[in-house]
Amino acid sequence: MQCKLIGVPLQDGASRLGCEMGPSALRTAGMKPALEELGHSVTDLGNVVPTEIVPLQHPNGAIHHLPEIVAWAKLLSEVAYRESGDGMPIFMGGDHAMAAGIIPGLSRRAAEKQRPFFVLWLDAHTDFHSLETTESGNLHGVPVAYFTGQPGFDGYFPALSHPVDPTHLCMIGIRSVDPAERRGLKSKGVTIHDMRSIDEHGVAAVLRDFIAMVEAADGLLHVSLDVDFLDPSVAPAVGTTVPGGASFREAHLVMEMLHDSGLVTSLDLVELNPFLDERGRTATLLVDLTASLMGRQVMDRPTRSY
Repeated sequence: MQCKLIGVPLQDGASRLGCEMGPSALRTAGMKPALEELGHSVTDLGNVVPTEIVPLQHPNGAIHHLPEIVAWAKLLSEVAYRESGDGMPIFMGGDHAMAAGIIPGLSRRAAEKQRPFFVLWLDAHTDFHSLETTESGNLHGVPVAYFTGQPGFDGYFPALSHPVDPTHLCMIGIRSVDPAERRGLKSKGVTIHDMRSIDEHGVAAVLRDFIAMVEAADGLLHVSLDVDFLDPSVAPAVGTTVPGGASFREAHLVMEMLHDSGLVTSLDLVELNPFLDERGRTATLLVDLTASLMGRQVMDRPTRSY
């Protein structure tokens, strides 16, 4: 496969500095050679950075960096659309606000190909706040509400040409949802599997149903992997830790099943904060998970010492 690595040094959507170093950490951890060892052709397109930032203000005084996040959304929508024309774009972030640009661009490309578009959201959080409901003002908490076409973004974020159908969105690993997000999600049709669901049924069972849905629709699948999907004990390099996340093997199983499905056409890796890491262990794990998604088998795992 032709893989395209795209660095997104975005940290304006989060409350802690450090995510802008994520792309460099993933490169240092060996993302390109790991994929090349699996036989893929890999091109590193470098980092993208917005150049035009238009002043914006919102009545919600808690919101910070709104002009910057809107500029990122515009840029990443175009980049995602362009680079998904051929090959598999892998976006290396950066905080989860980047999804507000990446996913609309991919959805536009899917519509052009006349293929249904699906999103697998691997995260501790639903990120379903609107600009009105966010109390923290951290805009990495709004992308899902935005790209599914929920109200409150008109006049601020770019107009959506092809909003994602909420019934085409599956969230796995959820375990921290604000009351406003819970109200917003009600009756939207989003498939949500919290960690209790995984505890009761196993991650393979809940993922298998979603894969079957995408396959039946002949859809294109984007995977958005937030570091806090993982338990902090195995992936400490994130500013939004929530105990009780996916284990090392559960995360690899998800990626292995996705590879077996042959449905994934794009990937983003978000919220890696190398400043909070331990000798690069989280960056290395994300590279390993990406390798599993791209075909590394269980018996091919390298021996590592920490």
